[in-house]
Amino acid sequence: MSSYIVEAIKNGIFETLQMTFFASLLSYVIGLPLGILLYSTSKGRILSNRPLNLIFGLIVNICRSLPFLILLVLLIPFTRFVTGSSIGTTASIVPLTVGAVPIVARMVESSLSEVSPGIIEAAVSMGASPIYIIVHFILPEATPSLLFGAAINISTVLGYSAMAGVIGGGGLGAIALQYGYYRYQKDVLWTTVTLLIIMVMAIQEGGNMIAKKARK
Repeated sequence: MSSYIVEAIKNGIFETLQMTFFASLLSYVIGLPLGILLYSTSKGRILSNRPLNLIFGLIVNICRSLPFLILLVLLIPFTRFVTGSSIGTTASIVPLTVGAVPIVARMVESSLSEVSPGIIEAAVSMGASPIYIIVHFILPEATPSLLFGAAINISTVLGYSAMAGVIGGGGLGAIALQYGYYRYQKDVLWTTVTLLIIMVMAIQEGGNMIAKKARK
């Protein structure tokens, strides 16, 4: 493996981490409030609103149903509008974020649903407002589950970042395609795949450790 390829892989690792970090951060900025909204407006919850819940639920389900590669292509005009380009590391953050938001929202909704109804009933009996209950009772109780979910979501974004190489995105996925697949350099292909697996495992284990500490 030439020094040029080694240097490209090093840059690919940095670009992959950059895409994963910013896309995960932005997906939680949007997905966390959306997940709270889906939970709190569902039937029997503190802000029950069936029409609103159906509308947001439908949007989330449609976005989740689209295969990520198709979503990448569909979002090219929007990505170009936002970043000025449809290729490169920065441009890849846009579809990665859009693809991760519905996953984050459903994961958050699921985590919040695990909170014991007794805790919510106790908060309501004390006269707490819905927002206060969400912030001071539901979210703290759901924190370990939210952290477990975050580890899974970040790993998913990392996996998606590899697919971004198909439309000119950066990172290890682009290197695997350009050198490993198109140029039949199997050592490069297996090296990038191995690095991606190690990164995913490290994120999952790190997230699980943090979640277990939070549970204690």
